[in-house]
Amino acid sequence: MARTTKEERKNGIISAALELFSENGFYITTIPDIAKKVGMSVGNFYNYFSSKDILAKELIMYISEYLGKNIRAINESDISTEEKIEKIVSMYFDTAKERPEMIEYFLRVYLSNREVFKDGCEGMICVSPFITEMMIFFEKGVASGELHDQDFFSAFGLFMGYLGGMVFLYGEKILPEPLDDYKQSISENIYNALKTRT
Repeated sequence: MARTTKEERKNGIISAALELFSENGFYITTIPDIAKKVGMSVGNFYNYFSSKDILAKELIMYISEYLGKNIRAINESDISTEEKIEKIVSMYFDTAKERPEMIEYFLRVYLSNREVFKDGCEGMICVSPFITEMMIFFEKGVASGELHDQDFFSAFGLFMGYLGGMVFLYGEKILPEPLDDYKQSISENIYNALKTRT
């Protein structure tokens, strides 16, 4: 039987913690809970993460890198800005369905417990891979003449407001139709709100 590498054990902790934090909340979930879920002792857990707060920051960086990598692939595609928006919306919605714990963690832990992230995650430091790729997306869209030039955070807030709002409604089981049914209309709404005025 193949031995589990340290990196695989670390990724196992990350996956288990994401699930537990998104299901039960950050403060209710304990290190013993996480250690039990991955089948290791609490003492061994500390060989990977020295505290729950450090693990929390590692998780948001993990999610940011995951989203950033996916958006980078879209940014590098030779397609229109409108098509890029469709692909970003689709990727985000697919992530919400296939790995809901990632989006739940972002919405319910990272955005709701800012005190946990105040040391070492100030501003956008811990989400910089994601933010950077979104900046590149907007810059390319403006440079191509497809998007109107505006403050990044206004544009980003609009984009993420649509995505976060729909995923929240999906998670709460409020949407009357499957999440996929909203991809086209949400993409069109975002594009129409950001496109160059003619």
